[in-house]
Amino acid sequence: MIKMLDFRHETFLVLCSCGSFTKAAEQLHVTQPAVSQHIKYLEEYYGCKLIDTSNRKIRITQQGLRLKEFATTIYSDSQHFKGNIRTFKSEEIHFSFGATLSIGEYVMPTILSRLLAAFPAITFQMTVANTKTLLEQLNQGELDFILVEGLFDKMQYDTTLFRLENFIPVCSPQAEFATQAVRFESLRNNRLILRESGSGTREIFEHILLDRNYSLNMFDRIIEVGNMAAIKQMVSKDLGITFLFEVAAKKEIASGELSKINIVDFSEQREFNFVTLKDSFFREQYMRIFQLLNQAAAEEEEM
Repeated sequence: MIKMLDFRHETFLVLCSCGSFTKAAEQLHVTQPAVSQHIKYLEEYYGCKLIDTSNRKIRITQQGLRLKEFATTIYSDSQHFKGNIRTFKSEEIHFSFGATLSIGEYVMPTILSRLLAAFPAITFQMTVANTKTLLEQLNQGELDFILVEGLFDKMQYDTTLFRLENFIPVCSPQAEFATQAVRFESLRNNRLILRESGSGTREIFEHILLDRNYSLNMFDRIIEVGNMAAIKQMVSKDLGITFLFEVAAKKEIASGELSKINIVDFSEQREFNFVTLKDSFFREQYMRIFQLLNQAAAEEEEM
């Protein structure tokens, strides 16, 4: 039996998101005392403090965080059920999911094409955004599942490995080191072109630097660009170097527009993960979709 939230739990979730009683009241179109009353009711019902306001700032207690995790999953399941109840037939599948830029633009198109060819009745909505944004949308019940790279707290979600992907450095074929082996530290004099903060690709690269006792400060010049196609075009014109997933540069490397930099003792692989909210009522259904995506991906690799 699917559990449902009452209005006081929804108030609690909005307050957790806003971090302010005033903003929560505005968003819910109720008075601030009403918000306080809802929280007080929940604290009395559960017999514990959920929100600490002792320092005039809102802090969610450990018990509050546990309730937030539980209520978020129930809210997401409720939204999913409401969206599917009118078209709930065994031959129909509809889902809303998110994918990071690397996965959404360079992995999913061929997989989804095969999926639609095999199952024409499937309908879906795909959102492409960075890892941080997708996790927020998953938590808010806007997405059924997400496919992400990068680092996040796996203990807060149900996570399944989708695939492993090489993470590589690339440069223009005209770059002086395009055809020779170089040491990692020798790249410091080059302009680095990378994604914005919150991007899984950037976070992965920053952790690679950290593992080698470096930081972004090792590079003399850094440019941030939020579009992968623009980054690759700039690199191809010898305006700098970048680090990305090999699948995102596969076409350009094959055509000679980009060259893979041969860095001595550099070999990095990272996970693409299939992520759902923890203990979702629809976990089994999401895993069926995961199996379909995996099957389509396997067929693509055999081509």
